[in-house]
Amino acid sequence: MSVQGSSELQKLKEVMDAREELAAAFKSAGVSFPAMDVRLESTYGLIALGEVSPATAREMASVIARGAGL
Repeated sequence: MSVQGSSELQKLKEVMDAREELAAAFKSAGVSFPAMDVRLESTYGLIALGEVSPATAREMASVIARGAGL
């Protein structure tokens, strides 16, 4: 495997692990986020959260506010 291929696999693993951590955190907070996907077009992996309903956006805002102590 080339060095570039190895770094691509490492980038993919990093972003997939982060997505799983985020999904687990949302799930434990009662927020469903089925549209999360992974994009590797940039120099680092991105987690696309996709479109959400107003209800999901409100749930996320509530969870974030509770976590921030607001």
